[in-house]
Amino acid sequence: MSMTNPLARVRGLGSAKDGTHHWIVQRMTAVALIPLTLWFVVSLISLIGSDLVAVQSWLSSPFNAVMMILTLVAGFHHAQLGLQVDRGLHPWAWKENCCPLGNEGRRNLLRGSFCLFCN
Repeated sequence: MSMTNPLARVRGLGSAKDGTHHWIVQRMTAVALIPLTLWFVVSLISLIGSDLVAVQSWLSSPFNAVMMILTLVAGFHHAQLGLQVDRGLHPWAWKENCCPLGNEGRRNLLRGSFCLFCN
């Protein structure tokens, strides 16, 4: 005898069996972003007042290029993981009548437009 609601059974709602993995990966990206963000902020501060040639030569160094790529990949992946959690959108960010797509359509539109380069 199943304790689930018949509508939930028809829709296929329930555990996706990957919540723990999702949680662990999101925490790992958050921890990785701490030193990467500190490196990025310190690097930006050191580049204040530099011209375009200096910034290009800074970014062409292998260490800085790898660190920048890691920062972008970890940041976008962390954002994608955060958007996958279905908590809904804040009412102050999206009004109920601002979009004809409805809540799910707005959420999918936001996920897709924000994470174009995540996959």
